[in-house]
Amino acid sequence: MPDYALLAVFVPTFFFVSITPGMCMTLAMTLGMSIGVRKTLWMMLGELVGVALVAIAAVLGVASIMLNYPQIFDLLKWVGGAYLMYIGINMWRAKGKMAVIDSTQVNTRRVSLISQGFITAIANPKGWAFMISLLPPFINVDKPVGPQLAVLLSIIMLTESLSMLAYASGGKSLRLFLSRGDNIRWMNRIAGSLMMLVGVWLALD
Repeated sequence: MPDYALLAVFVPTFFFVSITPGMCMTLAMTLGMSIGVRKTLWMMLGELVGVALVAIAAVLGVASIMLNYPQIFDLLKWVGGAYLMYIGINMWRAKGKMAVIDSTQVNTRRVSLISQGFITAIANPKGWAFMISLLPPFINVDKPVGPQLAVLLSIIMLTESLSMLAYASGGKSLRLFLSRGDNIRWMNRIAGSLMMLVGVWLALD
């Protein structure tokens, strides 16, 4: 299991990144308003499976490199930290516009909704880059990787589920809140600030 100090950093960081409006969250909100929360759960299922596969692939792939080429680990930490800084800066510079999704073209069959969520998760290059940058530094290769990955994955799944459920059930009220003033921009800035702090911490740890 990861150290509690590491978890204390990981949990709020991933929470703010997850809750920040993006394609998956906007999709959940749009579907929740158009076809209802119950049907939107099928899209959420596909998205969670996709996120889990991306997280597992990222951790196992980088952990394998760390085990076979431990001298590369320091370089990976610096590269990962720099990338998180880059994400944080881009979040600060974001204009805060929500993605527009045409709900009239949504296929409401369960298989289609699951596929839509799954493809959205695995086809997002930013998601891959984020997982590769953030997750491996929280894995201690001197301990069994499986239990550590299970804990981090559980946190990711819970956070993603709660975030998407909040967007799906928030509906018009949440859309009004996010479209008002600079609310999205401030959410991006909070998440971006955390990204930059974690990036510095990972690089210097």
